[in-house]
Amino acid sequence: MCYFYTIYCTKMLAMFENETALQQPVASDRALIKDVHELVESYPRVPITVDCVIFGFDNNELKVLLIRSDIEMYHGKWSLLGDFAHDHEELDDAAYRVLRERTGMDDVYLEQVRTFSKPNRHPGGRVLTVAYCSLLNSEHHDLKILDNELHWHVVKTLRSEDVAFDHKEILDTCYAWLQKRMLEHPLGLNLLPEKFSLRELQNLYEAILDIKLDRRNFRKKFFSMDFLIDTGEYEDDVHHRPGKLYRFDFDKYKLNKKRWTGIEF
Repeated sequence: MCYFYTIYCTKMLAMFENETALQQPVASDRALIKDVHELVESYPRVPITVDCVIFGFDNNELKVLLIRSDIEMYHGKWSLLGDFAHDHEELDDAAYRVLRERTGMDDVYLEQVRTFSKPNRHPGGRVLTVAYCSLLNSEHHDLKILDNELHWHVVKTLRSEDVAFDHKEILDTCYAWLQKRMLEHPLGLNLLPEKFSLRELQNLYEAILDIKLDRRNFRKKFFSMDFLIDTGEYEDDVHHRPGKLYRFDFDKYKLNKKRWTGIEF
C-alpha cells in the first residue's frame, strides 16, 4: 500500500511541476525583429513579371496573341504580352495594364493561372512570372495597338523554337488549363452568336479541345443537359443544309450549376 501511495505522490508532484513550468514566461533564444524594413531589405531581390495569354476563337481555329521579342538574343522570335509589375502595383492590376498598353483593349476578363519560377527561365537572371489567361472572340475585340507586329497566331502551328523564353511552356500550361475549364463550365458559349447551330457549337469544342468529336454523341450529350433552347429558326446564307438555331439558357445554367458536373466526351 505504501509503495503505490509513493508512486501516486510522485506522479502528482510531476504534474504540478509541469503546470507550474507552463505558467512561467519562456525566455526566447533570439531577439524579436523590430525593424521589418531592414528585414525585407535583407531578402534576395527577385523581379516579378506578368504574362498574358490571350486566346481567341476565329474561323473555327484557336489562336493566341503574340508580339515580336525586342531582346537581341531572341531576335525574330515571338513573345507573350508581358512586363514587370511595379513596386506598388497588385499583380492583377499589372496584368490589366499590360493588356491595355500592348493591345488597347480594356474590356477583357483575365484569370490568374500559375506562377513560373524556374531559376534559369530568364537569361538575365532569376525572374518570377505569373501567367494570366483569357478566351475571347477575336472578331468582337479590335486590336487598337499593333506595335512589335502584334497579331493572332494559330495555337497548334506554334513550335518551341519560334517562341522566346519559356513562353511555349507557359502557353501550353494555359492551353491545358483552358481545355479543362471548357469541360467544367460552358464558357465557350460566349464566343458564339446569341443564336447558333449545333455545327457551330461542335466546331467550337473541337477547335479548343483539339479533338474530333462524334456528331451524334456530341448532340446527344448537349441535349441531355437540357440547356439548349430551340428558337424555331434555321441558318441562312450557308453552303450546306441549313441547321436549326439554338440559344443557351444561361439563367437555367446558373440555377443548376452547383449540381452540374461538367461535360465528358
